[in-house]
Amino acid sequence: MSTHPTRPPGPRVVTLTANPSLDRTLALPGPLERGSVARLAPSSTEPGGKGVNVARAVAAAGGDVLTVLPAPDDDPIVAALHRLGLPLATVPVPTPVRTNYTLAEPDGTTTKLNEPGAPLDDATRLLLADVLHRHAAGASWVVLSGSLPPGTPTGWYAELVRSLRDTGARVAVDTSEAPLLALLAAGPASAPDLLKPNSEELAQLAGVPEEDLLADRSAALAAVATLHARGVGEVLLTLGADGALLSRAAGGVWTATPPPVTVRSTVGAGDCSLAGFVLADLADAPPAHRLATAVAYGAASASLPGSAVPAPSQVDVAAVRVTADPVPHPAPVPAAGRDV
Repeated sequence: MSTHPTRPPGPRVVTLTANPSLDRTLALPGPLERGSVARLAPSSTEPGGKGVNVARAVAAAGGDVLTVLPAPDDDPIVAALHRLGLPLATVPVPTPVRTNYTLAEPDGTTTKLNEPGAPLDDATRLLLADVLHRHAAGASWVVLSGSLPPGTPTGWYAELVRSLRDTGARVAVDTSEAPLLALLAAGPASAPDLLKPNSEELAQLAGVPEEDLLADRSAALAAVATLHARGVGEVLLTLGADGALLSRAAGGVWTATPPPVTVRSTVGAGDCSLAGFVLADLADAPPAHRLATAVAYGAASASLPGSAVPAPSQVDVAAVRVTADPVPHPAPVPAAGRDV
């Protein structure tokens, strides 16, 4: 076994946000009415992008985390992350980071308006991959989260997963649409250790209507089994107000129901769920407790305004109800996206 005594140990968690954003939340006084004038309540702006949100939640719990992202050195997102004390590694780009807007209504309904972000050229992507790889060496988890900038090859996440195999870090991926389909179509060598789809994304992967998965538990389990058949080790399926499901290729399915909360904003709730899962895993928690922590973090996030992340004192793991599924995994069935 070779060692690298001159290389400093990496952070326990490294996140990549290829398409970061400044998340601006606009609080509406009532339901949005097209064509009308709305007098906004005080708004907020947070550094965002899914990987940044995961890193913020891990850091808020005292976790050792570093986030990698493309951004100009003088960009507001860099200053905001420095103010939060969040360690980061940036790759300079000439274009300012995009702004995403969330229109938040008093009943918790949110409408998102996301800018596309700036394209990354080949040299920038290579440098991002190199920076990510160097910091991943010695880390426990690498989290690849969010959309890809315009023009980025849809198979880039699959390439990154393969390239990270020699670091020893486990890889979690949370993405959607074409990058998600390409990831699962790339074969077992590109399959992440953990995949975090929601019900819409799982339906896209399985090639079945989302309402079928939500109405039929066996259909959802069959869809999850197709992910394991493609090499995914664990699937954390987030279901919003209905909680989440954890399935392991090695065996075992657990379902968790969240405590009742007053929803203020769902922006970043899935990212906080992923952060909670990773934090529990770093603490060597068993699968059921990892799922409970994920659901508790997601519920706590949804109870906060904008894209705020919860502090550990706001997370009630004990209020989450977890049940183990005695039914073994169903046989895999063909899924969409195989030839992307």
